[in-house]
Amino acid sequence: MLKLGVNIDHVATVREARYRGMGHGEPDPVAAALICEAAGAQGITAHLREDRRHIQDRDVWRLREVIQTRLNLEMANTPEMVGIALKLKPDIICIVPEHRLEVTTEGGLDVVAAEAALTETCKKMHAAGIEVSLFIGPDAGQIEASARTGAQFIELHTGQFAEKFTAAELAAPTPGIELQRLVEAAKLAHSLGLQVNAGHGLNYENLPALFAVPHLVELNIGHSIVSRAITDGLGAAVKEMLNLMAGYPQ
Repeated sequence: MLKLGVNIDHVATVREARYRGMGHGEPDPVAAALICEAAGAQGITAHLREDRRHIQDRDVWRLREVIQTRLNLEMANTPEMVGIALKLKPDIICIVPEHRLEVTTEGGLDVVAAEAALTETCKKMHAAGIEVSLFIGPDAGQIEASARTGAQFIELHTGQFAEKFTAAELAAPTPGIELQRLVEAAKLAHSLGLQVNAGHGLNYENLPALFAVPHLVELNIGHSIVSRAITDGLGAAVKEMLNLMAGYPQ
């Protein structure tokens, strides 16, 4: 069964827009994670960025305490983050490239260039019982380098597929170019003993086309789910507020 890991970063983004630096606030990404678990999600993903723009340290520690499924910590391969992961002990880390000015992760890791450093991090994580995934583009050289690092997983960056997706691809007899790249990448990774996850830009429209990609274990999806939750739940939230206001003494 294809598993779902829900990325709760965007819940924290909404909180930090009003409560940044306050140590509290709403919406609570940990509460959101528990709702996702109760709805059937098999994992929770949170990206602790170096600049702490959304998820905060307190969030990941609380997540480690309360969630019952699988905690996936997205992180840059820096000494600070490696140290936090070794203390936190998530079930798995996903190492991603990180740039200060980006709104969201914009591309895959250059594993070829950073193979030695990533191999060292993999060794440390494995010794601590933590699995490792590398977030990469669907490129043969990057997949082969990922296998050499000792990582158990790769997460295929589906951003280019999502950007170029059209509804016509759902009915097409053969995959489009970006989808075909993902298909071939998954086949190669599987042949090298890597397990294959995927994520970035996936939504309710383009996800069915991804069924053409073999050997997928888990999809990590955040923005689209949080967006759908806002629109689907907005009416109920307004009605609840109006009900509270109805108690105002005349």
